Amino acid sequence: QVQLVESGGGLVQAGGSLKLSCVVSGRTFSYYRMGWFRQVPGKEREFVAAIGWTGTTIYYSDSVKGRFTISRDNAKTTVYLQMNTLKPEDTAVYYCAANSATNPWRTPDWGSDGKYDYWGQGTQVTVSS
Repeated sequence: QVQLVESGGGLVQAGGSLKLSCVVSGRTFSYYRMGWFRQVPGKEREFVAAIGWTGTTIYYSDSVKGRFTISRDNAKTTVYLQMNTLKPEDTAVYYCAANSATNPWRTPDWGSDGKYDYWGQGTQVTVSS
């Protein structure tokens, strides 16, 4: 059974930084595509960033590009999301997600929450103005 556990959320002032972590257990982490999504109550879940098996394939949403950095440490079975220059509109519950399929993905697949098989419980990020 695959489990994803996020941590690192909290309250920060606008312009500040946070680093989220997601520890994955259960199967071979190095073969997982990993993604970060976020959701605000009453709105659809939104793609934030994704990273491939080796870390060389990376995607960001336009809203976070240049401010957020996704990375992974396969030895620690952990994926990270470094968030800098945070804005109040970044306030949301952030979810880590994993996909274990080996078939090739098209570019839009990386940002589609329906493509991910496993999800964490989420961690709250609140950015005050």
